Amino acid sequence: MPKIDRRDFLKVMGLGAAATAVPMLSSRAFSGPKMPDGFYDLPMKGNVRLLHITDVHGQLKPVYFREPNVNLGVGDAFGRPPHLVGNKLLDAMGLKPNTPESYAYTYLDFADAAMKYGRTGGFAHVKTLLDRLREQAGGRDKTLTLDGGDLWQGSGTSLWTRGVDMVEASNILGLDVMVGHWEFTYREDEVLSNVTLFKGDFIGQNVRVKPDSLFGDEYPALVEKYDGRGMFDEDTGHAFQPYVIKEINGARIAVVGQAFPRTANANPQEFFPDWSFGLREDDMIVLVEEIRAQEKPDAVVLLSHNGMDVDIKMAERVPGLNAVFGGHTHDGIPKPVKVRNTEGHECWVTNAGSNGKYVGVMDFDIQDGKLKGMHYKMLPVISDWLPPDQEMAAFINQMRQTRYDDKIVESRRSDLFFNKSRLGKTYEDILSEKLAIADRTLYRRGNFMGTWDQVLCNALRHEYGADIALSAGVRWGTSTLKGDWITMEDVMTQCSMTYAETYVADMTGTQIKNMLESVADNLFDPDPYLQSGGDMVRVGGLDYTIDPAKKLGERITDVKLDNGEMLEADSVYKVAGWATVNRTPDGRLMWDVVHDYILAKRGKDYVLKLPKINDPTLVGVKSNPGISDYPGQWS
Repeated sequence: MPKIDRRDFLKVMGLGAAATAVPMLSSRAFSGPKMPDGFYDLPMKGNVRLLHITDVHGQLKPVYFREPNVNLGVGDAFGRPPHLVGNKLLDAMGLKPNTPESYAYTYLDFADAAMKYGRTGGFAHVKTLLDRLREQAGGRDKTLTLDGGDLWQGSGTSLWTRGVDMVEASNILGLDVMVGHWEFTYREDEVLSNVTLFKGDFIGQNVRVKPDSLFGDEYPALVEKYDGRGMFDEDTGHAFQPYVIKEINGARIAVVGQAFPRTANANPQEFFPDWSFGLREDDMIVLVEEIRAQEKPDAVVLLSHNGMDVDIKMAERVPGLNAVFGGHTHDGIPKPVKVRNTEGHECWVTNAGSNGKYVGVMDFDIQDGKLKGMHYKMLPVISDWLPPDQEMAAFINQMRQTRYDDKIVESRRSDLFFNKSRLGKTYEDILSEKLAIADRTLYRRGNFMGTWDQVLCNALRHEYGADIALSAGVRWGTSTLKGDWITMEDVMTQCSMTYAETYVADMTGTQIKNMLESVADNLFDPDPYLQSGGDMVRVGGLDYTIDPAKKLGERITDVKLDNGEMLEADSVYKVAGWATVNRTPDGRLMWDVVHDYILAKRGKDYVLKLPKINDPTLVGVKSNPGISDYPGQWS
């Protein structure tokens, strides 16, 4: 089916009249505690303010998001932020329990705290906070607003509009610079169209045009694809600007872009056939040196989607960086990690969480061309404490009244899986459907199994009658409180992606164990440059024991099925999964599979019960400050 046309989308929405034609978006009725005096008062300490959000994952409305109780650090990362959870994190950051900060940054008493403080994030509320912080800095011209990527993916509306809803919201928000990761899982021409629509700068020093496309028979088509957009440098091979210089309050700030370096490994290359990715640390070192020598900036910052451990290592090895504004690993860390680079200079490494839940604020004090001081504070976005910006609220409400039609592209195989039952319904109609009541808090974030992950795995096993189900350990997906309705919007926040086709296949016990070992090595290799930045693959119908400190091939033991039978090396098992990076499966889309499973399995009281959670047994982690209150066995 044809892709949605951006001009048609914007025309249908009638954006010019949206600000006055629809009611203001609001979060739930306020009933929680009064906002502490001065909670969002932050006078600028210096003369340049940098504002940072990251990993919004398409969430335009306020959400619940439970922080992890397991975030294990290995090697040099043992006990270092972000690998601290619960009270250990509060102690390290100088924060107190039973406070708004405790609710924002930890999992502690999450259900009760969520009922007390309400939802977090929401672009209408983020816009209000950003405007307040800009005003406190003396005006928007004294600030720069950065986004660390994973902005355009993660919701039903971002999928159905191919990220256009997020681009338009970004323009209203006032984003100045961004980098990408899941942005690249739309088609290349859709990415380029969105970048053109975006009023800021889309940058990435490590995104290159492949030599075969640059010098081969594909070159004319490549030039036509870029169509004079001015992003592509034929001499260097950069697909996008590697950096930008911004004049802020008389100071020159260089912002270098770093897209997710493992995009080509983690996501299907068919979406970006002309582009390559990578860490490209050596290129970064040379680029920063050239910027310092030729551009004479007052400060150089890295806007990154590496993940925090990788950012810390890179900050140590790349001279000339003053700060890193990171993303990818969804770490809400209220204080920066301060490292020394190879020349002995200090660099501050930050990460601003996910889902619009936080805004990071860094002030530079620049005098006579020199950076004299830096100040950082991260602010949680408590939605009820921030009145929604009316323009943003109107845009979101109007966009959600868009009707689902036959131009919608839902996956790589939309010609086969287009859902005709949604035709004529508005996005709001579809997403507000109530499916069941949660029997416990449903969440995803954490190194191992989450309760939302169990729902996904159960749905796959139900769909295919499979022995085992596999679901990727991605970190996006919001939380649903116990006793709340599970809506189709909740389901879409867990599943919304452009390659959500499901599959069933036969695998031997040896293949399954090797897969578990491989993913564990991606997560727990002591060298952060060899990590993927995600979490352990979620496994339904299967239990296992893992020792994260051991080597590849030695971490996984005692693998057995739910019925207690040990996994046999030569036996063949029926395995269901989704979101495969390589071949395109033939199974139904994941959100339809989950939707139907929930309706089939809810009780007469509409409650969806989870009889078992496949939490693996953890070994050798008892002394690790990155784990607390683990629901399974651990030692």
